Amino acid sequence: FLSLVAEFCCGFFVILILGNFWFLAVLYLLWLYFDWETPCTGGRRSQWVRSWTVWKYFREYFPIHLIKTSDLNPNHNYILGFHPHGVLVAGAFGNFCTGPSFKNLFPGLTPYLHIMPIWFGCPFFREYIMSAGMVSASKESISYVLNNKGGGHASVIVIGGAEESLNAHPGSLTLNILKRKGFIKMALKHGAHLVPVFSFGENELFKQVANPKGSWLRNVQEKLQKIMGFALPLFHARGVFQYSFGLIPYRQPIHTVVGSPIPVKQNLNPTTEEIEQLHALYLQKLRKLFEEHKRNYGIPEHKSLIFE
Repeated sequence: FLSLVAEFCCGFFVILILGNFWFLAVLYLLWLYFDWETPCTGGRRSQWVRSWTVWKYFREYFPIHLIKTSDLNPNHNYILGFHPHGVLVAGAFGNFCTGPSFKNLFPGLTPYLHIMPIWFGCPFFREYIMSAGMVSASKESISYVLNNKGGGHASVIVIGGAEESLNAHPGSLTLNILKRKGFIKMALKHGAHLVPVFSFGENELFKQVANPKGSWLRNVQEKLQKIMGFALPLFHARGVFQYSFGLIPYRQPIHTVVGSPIPVKQNLNPTTEEIEQLHALYLQKLRKLFEEHKRNYGIPEHKSLIFE
């Protein structure tokens, strides 16, 4: 979805260069030069863009819901670990970049959705995603958000990253998390409380071409992901007037459940053992969150999360 919009924006930029508006392209490149670091310094959100009516219809299409299980004190900063990635990451965008739900449920907190830095290199597209509240997923960007002395900032990080989207099959509960410990280290360095977030229904929006690990397709996808920085899942869903084939996501409800915070004491130089301990605690709390709520959202009793 993001790649399609990015391609459109890049195509528009090429038209400016090749057409009679090349001077506008030059002016924009000059702007880009001076504004290059903005995605790493909190971005440039626009409440007007975040409140567009189209996002209301977007949320109602599935529909998308945000569920609160515990208060989050706005005097602290937080890292919200979002799971799973899915294909569209619809729950993350719908709940943290649009609408009033997060603000109403967690007053005093400002969410920042961190995405891959590569997207901020796309002309015009970068302005759009920053206006929605997205910022870079670089260490510098996360540190900038969490360095807010008065608290009230929430870094939303899709922990599984692009790699996890290759597991986004209906019914899949596999999370790429065992080797992902950078967010744990960042939480310790900044004293940011950790909050597990599980988005039920995220993997049900599309059907993906079978790509089991070890298959030629999976090998090609993983190699391309390492080269380009983002994954290319081969997926399909429904069309506009029929339900058999298309690229429009299925209308499946998404319930994004925000768990209880894990208090984290600031440690500027955490040891490997301390990182491992907090990581293990996070996995424990994430599994507990899933188990406590899975019955409410159609997950069979015998199903559990699989950590890879």
